[in-house]
Amino acid sequence: MRIPLTVLLILFLSSSLSSPAQKKAGFISGKILDENETPLSRVSIVILGKQSGIMSSDSGTFHIRVPAEKAFALVFSFTGYKSEQQHFLLNEGEEERVVVRLERNAGQMKEVVITDQHDRTEAGLVKVNPKDAINIPSPTGGIESLIKVVVGSNNELTSQYSVRGGNYDENLIYVNDFEVFRPYLVNNAQQEGLSFINPEMTRNVSFYTGGFQAKYGDKMYSALDIQYKKPQGFGGSAYVGLLEQGLHLEGVGGKNKKFTYLVGARNRTNKDLLSSQATIGNYIPSSADLQALFTYQPTPKDQLELMGTLSETRFTLIPQSSQLTTAVFSPYFTENLGLNINFSGEEVDKYQTNLLGFAWTRQVRKDLRLKWMISRFEDKENESYDITANYLFGDRNFDRSSSTFGQITNPLGTGTYQNYARNQLDIAVWNATHKGYLEKGPHFIQWGVSAERQIVHSNLTQWEYEDSTGYSLPYSAGSPTLSSSIRSNEDPDITRLTGYIQDNILFRDSSGFTLQSGIRYNYNTLNHEFLVSPRIGFSWKPRGSDKDIVYRGALGIYDQPPFYREMVRPDGSLNTDLKAQRSWQIVAGVDKNFKLGDRPFRFTTEAYYKSMSRVVSYDIDNVQIQYSGQNDAKAFATGMEFRLFGELVKDAESWISVGLMKTMEKLNNAYYYDYTLDSLNQPIDSVRKQAGWVRRPTDRLLTFGMFLQDYLPTNKNLKAFLNFIYGSNLPFNIPGSVKYRNALIIDPYIRIDVGFSALLLDSEKGNRRSHSPFRNFENIWATLEVFNLIDRANTISYLLIKDFANTTYAMPNRLTPRLLNLKLVARF
Repeated sequence: MRIPLTVLLILFLSSSLSSPAQKKAGFISGKILDENETPLSRVSIVILGKQSGIMSSDSGTFHIRVPAEKAFALVFSFTGYKSEQQHFLLNEGEEERVVVRLERNAGQMKEVVITDQHDRTEAGLVKVNPKDAINIPSPTGGIESLIKVVVGSNNELTSQYSVRGGNYDENLIYVNDFEVFRPYLVNNAQQEGLSFINPEMTRNVSFYTGGFQAKYGDKMYSALDIQYKKPQGFGGSAYVGLLEQGLHLEGVGGKNKKFTYLVGARNRTNKDLLSSQATIGNYIPSSADLQALFTYQPTPKDQLELMGTLSETRFTLIPQSSQLTTAVFSPYFTENLGLNINFSGEEVDKYQTNLLGFAWTRQVRKDLRLKWMISRFEDKENESYDITANYLFGDRNFDRSSSTFGQITNPLGTGTYQNYARNQLDIAVWNATHKGYLEKGPHFIQWGVSAERQIVHSNLTQWEYEDSTGYSLPYSAGSPTLSSSIRSNEDPDITRLTGYIQDNILFRDSSGFTLQSGIRYNYNTLNHEFLVSPRIGFSWKPRGSDKDIVYRGALGIYDQPPFYREMVRPDGSLNTDLKAQRSWQIVAGVDKNFKLGDRPFRFTTEAYYKSMSRVVSYDIDNVQIQYSGQNDAKAFATGMEFRLFGELVKDAESWISVGLMKTMEKLNNAYYYDYTLDSLNQPIDSVRKQAGWVRRPTDRLLTFGMFLQDYLPTNKNLKAFLNFIYGSNLPFNIPGSVKYRNALIIDPYIRIDVGFSALLLDSEKGNRRSHSPFRNFENIWATLEVFNLIDRANTISYLLIKDFANTTYAMPNRLTPRLLNLKLVARF
């Protein structure tokens, strides 16, 4: 649904809060009683939105200074009693006297969560609150949307993310210690459905942007460690939106509550999002999943865990037409180019993933815990498309007063292209793992060994045909030729043996020093390569200082053995001799807690450097990564990150993240020719030049992310959320060009999504009638979300068009415009 920007801005600005600074004041005094008219002492009285307030006296009385000529609310809270919120509007100097009566809380006490500060001692670790996943306004939603605020993004249609110069394949993801993988054949974010992680089932999120410990596997860039809930009683949630619907149930059973269950189901369709794309057609996307986690504790020392997931995504597209505008690579033509395309054919894709895992944990003694795990992950993918396009490109008329506005008035070329694929991929990953945890004094020793078998069956048939002005490209006299062709039938079978041991040492003297050291090994039967990766990290919190500050750092070797995708060459053949990509990394940072006024804040900063060798170069088009299939480059990535966490208003954490980064690569033995041209642009001489350092496809100088939560000063039940992401330009490659590798520029990505939530039903169950259908609900929220508030036409990639002279034209593929989403969330 498209809506005017002016209306949105008025709604957004009208929800903003006025400045908390107030020169005019009034006073409220009174007495606080319980249901028996007994005075209550030490009751907390706080102005809504403030961090601190006053306490009632021993006789239950209070006197508080409040803002005048402005609506506000006072919140009265006391342990064991229901909180009371009252609203006021006073004139300057006015004093109002009230009597407040608090009711005892008949319900059970809320679960108390005790947290430590280990996230401050580990380099690269960012803790994300999974409860914010349902609130953050984003087309994809979920845990990954929160992560994108931290690391940046350039595509709102995908749940995938890039970290510190890495690509989507270079991130580890664990759910309850089981490793999960993303689909491999997906080449456009339109084809994606639900992400693997169900935020309503999630208890804890630990995201490592780099410098992670030896216990995490063999990738070079990041690790995401997800822990699902262990229920304490019956509960659940349900949500319904225009894009996604979901239900989750949790509970306990059996004698002494030895059995727990956690089940979640979701359904998603991106049809409303995709219908606004430049390509007009019939989009039929659907995605659904079912996840379950069961635990059973047969003895006080043993726990059994069974986890299973089933997920299926279908995507059908019958394209009709498309109109693209602007951007050209050749300097001989204007930038006001247009491309009109008429399509015939269709695309039908199907992706299925499932995971079944079993774990047994035994607490042998107080200081020793052992865990055994076995799992099977399967990914089945089928892609089928046969689409023919007839196109006309040239100068488009942008004069609104002209009768030919929007039309191509000066044709520069015409042609046809056809994309065809019949691709099938089946990947099964069997894994058996043992882990151990031992506490000895200041030492916390962890170890693990794993055996994994990866079985791949692939059958790829894919080709592209281009015809420009009656000639196939590339031109070959006598017969038509394909511009690209992939034919592959490969069945690699790989066994991997991995393991690690690490020791986290907490020095209990006055130094405030911690040390994490470990080593990891990896061996595979594909190329018989044995890798050893030592890693070390530290943190130091100076004692005796009035500043709450922690210094931390990490140094280590991070290798990335090849998986199926990296081994596939552009022609579809498999390079089974491909070696692991290698890197050494160093990270150093500072973590500081402080207060602004009466509100707590946390500031972190980290600097990092990564040196990489035996790199497998690649190109990115949308979310498709095409590897060279060769260890043909070296690279580096360096940068700094700054993050600020805090509560701009009480009980609503917000954060800001800023990143500066540079990543470059140099291809081995790559060269090109510079030509001297005559007056007719014909070559008469050439000079061979060696290719130097160029930008990597993920090179982005500046990223900025901001997630803000706010509510009205007079009503905490009306909330606003802001998700703002900025990323400076990205390079885009022209395939086959060494001189102009990654020379095209994708404009900066700017995205603002906002959400407004209203509480329809609160948790005061005691006030509901016994026959009320909502008597067992904790709360119900209604949310209005506005995606792409500023209606920016962000570019994700370019469609490259050639004429017979082999001049390359780059036409931008745009992302989604401004859209509305409605959502209803209920918890019980």
